Amino acid sequence: MKSVLEIAECARTAALSLAEAPSERKNSALKKIAAALRAESSAIIAANAKDMAKAEESGLSKAMLERLSLNAAKIEAMAKGVEQVAELPDPVGEILGEWTRPNGLNIQKVRVPIGVIGIIYESRPNVTIDCAALCLKSGNAAILRGGSESFLSNKALAEVISKSLGESGLNPDCVQMIPTSDRSALGELLKLDKYVNCIIPRGGEGLIRYVVANSTIPVIKHYKGVCTVYVDKDADFRKADILAIDSKCQRPGVCNAAENLIVHRDIAESYLPEIGKLLSERGVELCAAENAKKILDAAGIPCAAAADEDFYAEYLDLKISVDIADSAEAAAAFINKYGSGHSDLIVTENSETAESFMRAVDSSTVYWNASTRFTDGFEFGMGAEIGISTDKLHARGPMGLAELCSYKYKVRGDGQTRGKPAFD
Repeated sequence: MKSVLEIAECARTAALSLAEAPSERKNSALKKIAAALRAESSAIIAANAKDMAKAEESGLSKAMLERLSLNAAKIEAMAKGVEQVAELPDPVGEILGEWTRPNGLNIQKVRVPIGVIGIIYESRPNVTIDCAALCLKSGNAAILRGGSESFLSNKALAEVISKSLGESGLNPDCVQMIPTSDRSALGELLKLDKYVNCIIPRGGEGLIRYVVANSTIPVIKHYKGVCTVYVDKDADFRKADILAIDSKCQRPGVCNAAENLIVHRDIAESYLPEIGKLLSERGVELCAAENAKKILDAAGIPCAAAADEDFYAEYLDLKISVDIADSAEAAAAFINKYGSGHSDLIVTENSETAESFMRAVDSSTVYWNASTRFTDGFEFGMGAEIGISTDKLHARGPMGLAELCSYKYKVRGDGQTRGKPAFD
């Protein structure tokens, strides 16, 4: 069994060769992975069943068990996802800019892989496949460290990937799994900045904060998703109903689900009872600031009193905090104070208000009349995503293939020098 250091050293070597691999070879490897997932479906499900049995014994929550479980349909979805990545344009080698200086130097800015990427994640075995596929296509070597609850599932998937890489002529070390669930191995990985160029944690806020606090390697992350729906005074109420319900209820346990609902003061008396009733009917618990609570109470809509800290909360459940804003500017200020820089929405028919709001809100994704649930690499047309970043350097929002690349400059000359030629 390789040590974590040996895994990182091998990944660095593999990354240098993968960076030069032609698109055809990378695509061939991805198609072999998809085929192998289908061929090894029974073995993968058997490994997952062992993880599931252990997780049920340990009392893992129903939601976490659902994320952990694999079946034939999920494995087929993984295989199709890999094939979709194979069909995407290869970002490596794309010329981002080109110019010629007065002295004749030709300069190109060219997209290149980041190098070695460590992905730290919990529960969901499909992340093993998604991240491996995206890293391969973008020319990056990947070191995968999944949670202990999915160890056997991830091991089975990693074996499928390694075998497929070898068959396609790529170095199997392009994708490696940390072969232990011991937390000390994670701590060791986070210090190997000589070999690993970037860490991407995917999971709960506790995991992400641990990674950030202990890593000497740059980390791309979002801590949590505190997303807000703001219903403006010029909103179409029916449209607002649809968007608020979808943003909150379509899948409440994800990072791009709405956690706060803000309504403009001019429409609060008429709109809050309407949306409050619709949300309550769908099992959503309302938690309202004093002014909003008075209106909801008068309308007979059940709601609890919200404290200031509730507006910072990521519920990941059928619960939402409600408040009233005096203006779109006040709503933007609210989001910039309480939000997490993830995804926020204004519902309005006033284009001037919408554009001003989208400029003012300091989030990675700002919506006008569309659900916050669209913050997703696939929905943005990027194919599968490796994560969502609320950082500003170097990637922000859903991260696809382009965001897994850096760039370098290629400079072509014909003997130009900065000083006086040496032989004059």
